[in-house]
Amino acid sequence: VQLQASGGGLVQAGGSLRLSCAVSGFTLDYYGIGWFRQAPGKEREGVSCSSNGGGSTYYADSVKGRFTISRDNARNRVHLQMNSLKPEDTAVYYCAAAPFVGCNGFLLPRTDYWGQGTQVTVSS
Repeated sequence: VQLQASGGGLVQAGGSLRLSCAVSGFTLDYYGIGWFRQAPGKEREGVSCSSNGGGSTYYADSVKGRFTISRDNARNRVHLQMNSLKPEDTAVYYCAAAPFVGCNGFLLPRTDYWGQGTQVTVSS
């Protein structure tokens, strides 16, 4: 089982980025997927969650209305579309997965597998 996050970069405030999490070694539809982020000097926090089966999606209040999580089961990818980015969104973003797990609000309650992280930097 492998996850690989990509799509980070440097963007100005108000801009957009689309993160991707490429998964391999498992059937994506059976897995809950979560996006997390960790800013310098801060603890890792949940950003968004997509329950196994992809039927439900959730977002932290800080990103609600700006971020959208989506699945492409045919390509084994999960995306996080990030619009109206703010400097406080600057962090390393990680995707995580766990089989047959639904979301606990915007948090994936169990994280068996992690991607390596991708840096997002938003300049003011």
